[in-house]
Amino acid sequence: MAKIKEIKSRIKSVSNTKKVTRAMEMVAAAKMRKAIERVLSTRTYANSSWEIILNLANSININSTPHPLLTKRKKMSKIGIILITSNRGLCGGFNTTLINKVVHSIKKHQEVGVEKIETDFILLGKKGVSVYHNYGYNIIADFSKLDITPEFKEVFPISKMIIDGFLSEKYDKIMVAYTDFVNAVKQIPRIKQLLPIDINSNEEYLGVVGQDTRVGLNKKFIEEKEEKHLSSNKFKYEYIFEPSSEEVLDEIIPRLIEIQLYQALLESNASEHSARMATMHKATDSAEEMVQELTLFYNKARQGSITAEIAEISAGAEALNK
Repeated sequence: MAKIKEIKSRIKSVSNTKKVTRAMEMVAAAKMRKAIERVLSTRTYANSSWEIILNLANSININSTPHPLLTKRKKMSKIGIILITSNRGLCGGFNTTLINKVVHSIKKHQEVGVEKIETDFILLGKKGVSVYHNYGYNIIADFSKLDITPEFKEVFPISKMIIDGFLSEKYDKIMVAYTDFVNAVKQIPRIKQLLPIDINSNEEYLGVVGQDTRVGLNKKFIEEKEEKHLSSNKFKYEYIFEPSSEEVLDEIIPRLIEIQLYQALLESNASEHSARMATMHKATDSAEEMVQELTLFYNKARQGSITAEIAEISAGAEALNK
């Protein structure tokens, strides 16, 4: 009887857990829909902004002094990484996968370089603090991150901080680590270079996200822009700068950094809610399977108990008849 009561109590406990995970799944799904709408609505703008900065930079006389934010450092001694994670758990390997990728990337660059490269982290999201607790990396700033859809102004202080740090030569390179949203069931951790902006790079555009699928408008956009900018002899822009090219770039490059940071933040939010929804869905299914298994054990135990009671009654009746 004690075993039956224990199984029944366990069934009730797992059923309650299933209700909680089901509710969390529905909440995450609602947040995910809003986050996806927001991230899709800004992708075209992010793409166009990157195209503009490439056109402006390419139109400047190559013999002139490069803009400070476009200048590569000859010696790499210190880098800054903006790490975008979640504030809460229960989202599967969302944070762990990203942090592992960042740590692996740092160690890989350390092996290639002759001298040790120092790394500072700027955090967006509470879970990013594990880079200090688990790996001992230095954290110089920890910005609050809202669980709701973020506003554009949230990235202003981070953008100013990294630009000032790069211009003052405190950092030789600035990276952003985030989780790129591909679809509701696929999210990919990425590390992208923000500063210096490499206008001659043939790699992916900073404003283009979710390229793994390379379908629809994203694919068309990427192919068109790659064809234009990689074939510079056949395609050139000419601009008249007022008051000067330097002043124009002084204004537009910081705006580009803000756009890229904001896009990465939106991608991370959409990925987080998608990961949490998928994790809670799996937890709900697991709880349902556990309830079914426990119910089967309960029925078997109850049947065994009833059979034992019938056997005892039969034995007692037979003893009385004798």
